[in-house]
Amino acid sequence: MRVLVTGGNGFLGRYIVEQLIERGDQVRNLSRRTAPELADLGVENHIGDLQNPATTDAACRDMEAVFHVAGVAGIWGPWKYYYGINTLGTRNLLRSGQLAGVKRFVYTSSPSVTFDGTDQINVDESAPYPSRWLCHYPHSKALAEQEVLAGNGRHDMFTCSLRPHLIWGPRDGHLVPRLVDRARRGRLRRVGDGSNLVDMIYVENAATAHLQACDALRLGSAVSGKAYFLSQGEPVGCWQWIDELLAQVDLGPVTRSISKRTAWRLGHSLEWAYRLLNLSGEPPMTRFLASQLATSHHFNISAARRDFGFVPEITTKEGMRRLSQWWDLG
Repeated sequence: MRVLVTGGNGFLGRYIVEQLIERGDQVRNLSRRTAPELADLGVENHIGDLQNPATTDAACRDMEAVFHVAGVAGIWGPWKYYYGINTLGTRNLLRSGQLAGVKRFVYTSSPSVTFDGTDQINVDESAPYPSRWLCHYPHSKALAEQEVLAGNGRHDMFTCSLRPHLIWGPRDGHLVPRLVDRARRGRLRRVGDGSNLVDMIYVENAATAHLQACDALRLGSAVSGKAYFLSQGEPVGCWQWIDELLAQVDLGPVTRSISKRTAWRLGHSLEWAYRLLNLSGEPPMTRFLASQLATSHHFNISAARRDFGFVPEITTKEGMRRLSQWWDLG
């Protein structure tokens, strides 16, 4: 196929690009900066902003499928920033894809679109969007996801949304480095009693799921117009897993802790202070972060298994071995 990947030079996006190239697809990347490492693979690079309709029009021209992976993540920042890139950018890409005759559109969403700050135990895709939002990222992603799913079938373009949880693995520039940085600076605290279970997914498994879902998108397929949770299929102890990650870089386990209630109150106070004083950076604690670190959130992935054959072939143990090898090489 002729395939557009937005954010193809990002963490997940690059693995998707590599798997597409490996199987013989022609790939175009749309990102905000140059990507020479993709050009070396034979990828056509387009530079531009998703918020510019002319950019998305040009990127979608002559494409058969779109993997919309690009977006802005985080726990802090102005609503206009998240809404502009995550929601309006997705809207532009959908419109451009429809006008260009794109047949398949796979959106990379997040399980946080259903997170309301409480435990999520083996929840499936029937979980509703929350009535309140603890930060702008999941809110903007949820609005985008709803537009993607509502657009299924328009102009003969079929859509689906994937919700991979806590993507990790070699070349990660976000999750693991942030944990390591906080630990090294003595700013990492266990939130809650440490018993919460969470789902996560190894990056190559997440990339494979995107290709499988795209291949299954067609008129009348079970995948069209639906959202899917993705994970390793086996939740882990959140803080035990964090300790294991820290051990990869010779850091000791997290020993200091704070209760969820205290972390929530601290986060609430810091959010007000940062807004009132217009402080730069992000608060060291927010209500969303406190809830994420203290609650259980793991998901039923039977729908992905059934509808497009998703199997997390790379085990967590093997993924950790590959991550350790990458750290050693780095």
